[in-house]
Amino acid sequence: MSRFGRYFDGSEGANEAGGPIGNSSRGCCDDEFSQLTKIKSAPHEHLSRTSPGKARLPISPVKMLLGRECNYNGRGRFSTSDACHVLSRYLPVNGPSVIDKMRSRTYVSQFSADGSLFIAGFQDSHIRIYDVDLGWKIHKDIQARSLRWTITDASLSPDRRFLVYSSVSPTAHIVNVESAAKESLANVTEIHEGLEFAAEIDNYDEYSLGIFSVKFSNDGRELVAASSDESIYVYDLAAKRVNLRIPAHMSDVNAVCFADESGHIIYSGSDDHLCKVWDRRCFINRGQAAGVLIGHLEGITFIDTRGDGRYLISNGKDQSIKLWDIRKMSSDVNYTSRRHYADWDYRWMEYPEQAKNLRHPDDLSLATYRGHSVLCTLIRCYFSPAYSTGQKYIYTGSTDGSVYIYDVVSGDQVAKLDFHGEPVRDCNWHPCYPMIVSSSWDGIIASWEFPGKGEDSMLVKRTRRRRRVFY
Repeated sequence: MSRFGRYFDGSEGANEAGGPIGNSSRGCCDDEFSQLTKIKSAPHEHLSRTSPGKARLPISPVKMLLGRECNYNGRGRFSTSDACHVLSRYLPVNGPSVIDKMRSRTYVSQFSADGSLFIAGFQDSHIRIYDVDLGWKIHKDIQARSLRWTITDASLSPDRRFLVYSSVSPTAHIVNVESAAKESLANVTEIHEGLEFAAEIDNYDEYSLGIFSVKFSNDGRELVAASSDESIYVYDLAAKRVNLRIPAHMSDVNAVCFADESGHIIYSGSDDHLCKVWDRRCFINRGQAAGVLIGHLEGITFIDTRGDGRYLISNGKDQSIKLWDIRKMSSDVNYTSRRHYADWDYRWMEYPEQAKNLRHPDDLSLATYRGHSVLCTLIRCYFSPAYSTGQKYIYTGSTDGSVYIYDVVSGDQVAKLDFHGEPVRDCNWHPCYPMIVSSSWDGIIASWEFPGKGEDSMLVKRTRRRRRVFY
């Protein structure tokens, strides 16, 4: 049997779970998820009865407005799902407009919860906070400290008062965003307090622990961090100490997040190809994960929660995004995944052509989305905003310098925002407006909108640098 023999390919049963694998996506075949998504973004049935005959989705905005004015739904206004049905039709695909250009790679970016601020972290130790409502004026320019290689993550607190940033180091730092100083130079103009995620260390240069992902809890009292020592850390900001360390995986933990507002459930993703679910309420007694999500063939680069404590998505080095329902997770918490192509390294090699048609025989995911590229760096993916789209899309950066948008139910690629000349490591959809901001290794932060500003801010697409293939 060949090294690929244990995995399905496109000609041996791969279509049974919902369509061809290959380079195409496998849409969601879970009726409950599809129905929940429809409820969040479907119009009221009476709003479509503005003309005879059976209503066909999507309903035009004119008909929706007519139904609202005639009070067909009995409310006299749009419901949240009505508004999502209108707004989700207008994808932010016009542009781009260049917000800023630095001489350093952009690694991380994030909108604040209300969309008024935007954070971007660069490899040269800079973090810039932009005021979106004031025409992207720089609100604060932060010069980070104790940086090793790059800023790996940055997270803004829910109340927008504090920013935490991490590096390939056991210490994260917290900055007061609301202070009067516009220029924040670490421990010169402002204090960047260090948050220690490891015991006392004599020599940082020889210590290998690095933090790849850090996130605030919804109440802003805790941080959860993913590290290179195969562990997850939960940090209590009031007590200023780590209150929980979980030996979580068999390799680097690249991504972590809280599942919902309660903060009890934590999701993690690792280079051991697995996503795991952790319930803090029973971890002390059990000392192990609540369950394992099996399906990726290579390491996990990022995870994003839907916020309901049930569903999440993960981006993988097998060039796919997967949708998960934690109620379908495996109880085999000691499951060990093996690399089926051990010589491949995503940092400088193209993904093997013969591996693109493979599918894990124990795949527990609800859907698989393909088309983008996950190479060179830890590319990030997200659900689209609940307020404006009902989370009916997922979107991701890509090594080819583009942003890809997929329909979460059908799996279809609905848009591709193609501009950058280097990998788009992070991208962010405004929580309220039809706007996507792409952050790339070419140092450019660009915004895509609907309907746009009526002008072509960039007429020439940037030239991409060719990548060498070594395998």
